[in-house]
Amino acid sequence: MFLTDSPTAGPPFTESGLNAAAMLSRPRRLAVLALPAQETNVSIARHFTAGQLEHWGVPEEDRDSAVLIVDELAANAARYGHEDMTLLLALDHDTLHIVVTDSGTAVEHPENDIAPDEHGRGTGIVEFLAQSTEVHQNTDGREVRADLLCAA
Repeated sequence: MFLTDSPTAGPPFTESGLNAAAMLSRPRRLAVLALPAQETNVSIARHFTAGQLEHWGVPEEDRDSAVLIVDELAANAARYGHEDMTLLLALDHDTLHIVVTDSGTAVEHPENDIAPDEHGRGTGIVEFLAQSTEVHQNTDGREVRADLLCAA
């Protein structure tokens, strides 16, 4: 596990890893958590997000929305990412940028007998709560970004 919290932006990292901070222009606060892509680590990502946003003074309602977004994105990364997943939180005045990367390939949604109440609502929840979402796929994996307006 890798974890960091910084009041200023800088390229957060590694040769193969996250370059999302380079896209974000000088956020006030930046935190990164890197974990193996395993479903047991989704709760770690949730708790990390809740604690970090409370530390930064993000109001409870906005924290709750952010934690729900992280839960959905981390669950997908854990399910479809093959090795690693990384969570980046960047607070830039009134916007919280949430970026989850994983080492997986594009997600296919095969038609099967899974009940709709058990799977498939996460993307809709994220799109409802976030002001914008983006998904980028490359040869190293997938990056999903959600921007949430907040009163921090």
